[in-house]
Amino acid sequence: MKNNLRKKYVLKRDELTPDQIEEFSLEVANKLLELPIWDLEYYHLFLSITEKKEINTEFILHILQGKDKNIILSKSIFNTRKLHNFLLTDTTVIRKNKWNIPEPVDGIEISSEKIDVVFVPLLAFDLNGHRLGYGKGFYDIFLASCKPDVIKVGVSFFEAENRIPELEISDIALDYCVTPKKTYRFKK
Repeated sequence: MKNNLRKKYVLKRDELTPDQIEEFSLEVANKLLELPIWDLEYYHLFLSITEKKEINTEFILHILQGKDKNIILSKSIFNTRKLHNFLLTDTTVIRKNKWNIPEPVDGIEISSEKIDVVFVPLLAFDLNGHRLGYGKGFYDIFLASCKPDVIKVGVSFFEAENRIPELEISDIALDYCVTPKKTYRFKK
């Protein structure tokens, strides 16, 4: 069932035009400004995989830079399914890996325990804050390594499903998910 849901949302994304992606991404970024998360220090941001028609996180990046926040980017380590986190600086070099994921080449490594807010990529999410990713588990492993009170903010082009099927014990729920139309808050 999860694989069918993944396919459904990949197809929904494929139907989006470049103009829609930009418009919806900007709407999500503007809605993020309404969340009570902006008085913290360390913010983890994923860089969009344009080939997968993900939300354009450049708008969120500009907000973080404008607020003079510490921005953390990750490098994916595929054999361990872990993310190595680096502080974004003026000298950070970003390159796409063989899966077209833009990531820092190296830099100042930051412990996941220092991160206050994580913007989480996803394909779909449900009314309880459970999310559906690409199925590799990178973000569940990463979020489990963060401090218990880290704020998890999903960003999505689409509204919530009633329920994500086949949840696993390692699945970590979101605190918020923001779409172009609505902000979802999930109870802990």
